[in-house]
Amino acid sequence: MRNAALTLGLIGSLIMLVIGFFSYGYTEITQQHEEVTELFGTFEKEELVRWASVLGPILGIVGAAMARARALWGGLAMLISAGLMYAAFGMNLFTTFPIAMVGIAGILAIAAGRPDKEISHF
Repeated sequence: MRNAALTLGLIGSLIMLVIGFFSYGYTEITQQHEEVTELFGTFEKEELVRWASVLGPILGIVGAAMARARALWGGLAMLISAGLMYAAFGMNLFTTFPIAMVGIAGILAIAAGRPDKEISHF
């Protein structure tokens, strides 16, 4: 289960990274160019979108990397990542699969139970 969490978390987080690049860039463009805002609109929660665009993919990648050694911590990081992206963007065509992949990876990592080696999560 840890390998599945690692793989799903990494793939979903890389897709989140692409979404984050475009979203953060779009918020920058709308601040500097009024005509873009008039033509395409803007995000309602612009600060949340910026924070989620940066922290969401990073937490997902870190959680996926930790999923094998520290399954609980990695799973929590991936669930926070999926929650951030959902709070900022909601479920739409571009975010459904990365949010679902990272969320399932977080659940798998937490459900992995005891680690192979007898070490505590804390």
